[in-house]
Amino acid sequence: MAEDEHGGELRTANSSDRSGNSGTAIIAADSFEDPGHPEHGHRVTDSDPQKSNNAQRWIVGLFWFSLVASIFAIAAYFIWPIDREDITSVRWNSLFIGIGIAFAMLAVGIGMVAWAKYLMKDEEMAEARHTTAGTPATQKRAVEIFAQADEESGFSRRKLLRNSMITAVLALPLPGIVLLRDLYNGNNESPVKLLHETMWDEGVRLVRDPSGTPIKASDVTVGSAFHVIPEGLNDLGHDELLNAKAKAIVLLMRLPEEKLNERPEREGWSYHGIVAYSKVCTHVGCPVALYEQQTHHLLCPCHQSQFDVTNHCEVIFGPAGRPLPQLPITVDNDGYLVAQSDFHEPVGPTFWERRNDYNV
Repeated sequence: MAEDEHGGELRTANSSDRSGNSGTAIIAADSFEDPGHPEHGHRVTDSDPQKSNNAQRWIVGLFWFSLVASIFAIAAYFIWPIDREDITSVRWNSLFIGIGIAFAMLAVGIGMVAWAKYLMKDEEMAEARHTTAGTPATQKRAVEIFAQADEESGFSRRKLLRNSMITAVLALPLPGIVLLRDLYNGNNESPVKLLHETMWDEGVRLVRDPSGTPIKASDVTVGSAFHVIPEGLNDLGHDELLNAKAKAIVLLMRLPEEKLNERPEREGWSYHGIVAYSKVCTHVGCPVALYEQQTHHLLCPCHQSQFDVTNHCEVIFGPAGRPLPQLPITVDNDGYLVAQSDFHEPVGPTFWERRNDYNV
């Protein structure tokens, strides 16, 4: 015989006196009996059929309101479309679509909770825990439980309630599906075309960014690097300037001519060791602005892609998918550096609409 920390007697369980399960080693002598469940409080919808019918009508109304809100969200997508020329249109488009989806989800959620709270059978019960087994008797009992749950919830019996809930739930994802329409690019210009065309053209001078000062070939010494934009870019309006500059920015460098490894099809694209490459990284579009004079490597500071200027800016390290596009250059009669043409491939990040090679 032993005492617990409160002075109560403890007795050791044995084969002839065991009130617990096989895993119980010590049983308290002063254990109490299960008090059972408190007295069940009946709801007003249990005793008043009129109240029950009113609750059902309100819940059906919530489900139908959810359906209407889902339809409103779909309609808002078309009534308040996003206008690329008016950035404020995004605000109205997002506001009304969001309101529709929010009310649709809120209404169907409140309706489901109200159904369970006011109409489904409300009785407390306790089940003893048993080891799981798939005997025929257990399977039969499981079917009976499901049938009983169906009867108590009224899922099969209350057809209007059930069907309105199903309709509301099925309508919930429709606004999201409609929004996927924005992923379709068939109504927009080809990104290959948009990124293939910049302000560079035959005879356009290379000027310093941002001053706009023309650059002579004699100004570019070995080891130097210039941040370059096309002449006339600074004359554009603010928004047009930003879009054009994002595609046309160039890095100009001069290397010893013997270190340049030019492909036969690109002979003449440089001028006495002066080369020009797009400044837009082919990974995600960050500016490639770090030039290492000794190795002639360009580094993108965002994700550390490195490009070898001596070999047509091929990728030697990092996640970039292709070399930087080269701008063919020469000099005009006054000795200023000018472009021979636009880029021969799209500038910017590699994307699925373009092939990962030099010919587009």
